[in-house]
Amino acid sequence: MTKRDIDNTLAVFKREFLGYFNSPVLYVIVIIFLLTTMGFTFFFSRILDSDDVSLSSRFFVWHPWIYTVLAPAVGMRLWSEEHRLGTIELLMTMPVSPWQAILGKFFAAAFVWLIALALTCTVVITVCWLGEPDTGPIISGYVASYLYALACLAVTSAISAITRSQVVCFIISVAFCLGIALIGDPGFTQAIVNFVPAGWESVVRFISYFSFMDHFFEMTKGIFVFRDVLYFLSVIIGALFITDLGLRSKRA
Repeated sequence: MTKRDIDNTLAVFKREFLGYFNSPVLYVIVIIFLLTTMGFTFFFSRILDSDDVSLSSRFFVWHPWIYTVLAPAVGMRLWSEEHRLGTIELLMTMPVSPWQAILGKFFAAAFVWLIALALTCTVVITVCWLGEPDTGPIISGYVASYLYALACLAVTSAISAITRSQVVCFIISVAFCLGIALIGDPGFTQAIVNFVPAGWESVVRFISYFSFMDHFFEMTKGIFVFRDVLYFLSVIIGALFITDLGLRSKRA
């Protein structure tokens, strides 16, 4: 990657990132994220009434379900808005390659989630005040949470590349993220196993392996396995490649 590539990517990143801050949607989504994570942690998980200061089962456990809705809400404007306003043609005629635009836009949305996650530091401060939590699962949990958000964001980017409507993009993205979360939920997987013939159990278990959940929860326990990180990176890169294909098909 040359310096010009980096400069062009940063120019798109800056344009998109400032666009988020000029929109009230960003502030609404971040506030909802903070209220839901804090609400679930302190009122549903009742972390203040427990001797267990581990965040795995009381804080991070809620993140996948929150990202299922809020990550598409952040990402739905990535390309659908450009299609709707007709600025996609203008963007593609500028001295910026499709990949520079894709990466610039994706990194801007990813930085939004980095800010949102950083604002949840009050939970960490609280558990450190309550006891002496193991910092390993906290660090790996935050890494897992961020990778999960980026995976949902990349999927939304791919879907937004092929539709002009942000509403359609949001609905399809939420449905996809919900589906890929459910197939990895232990209770849902066991219900499917109980329903299908005995010979199909291995097939169900194999499909559930591709769920975001399966890789997410291992990391929140402090088990930092390279294959889980590689899995999320593969999903993100694969979805960005699909974004590129979607944009090329629109230009054809």
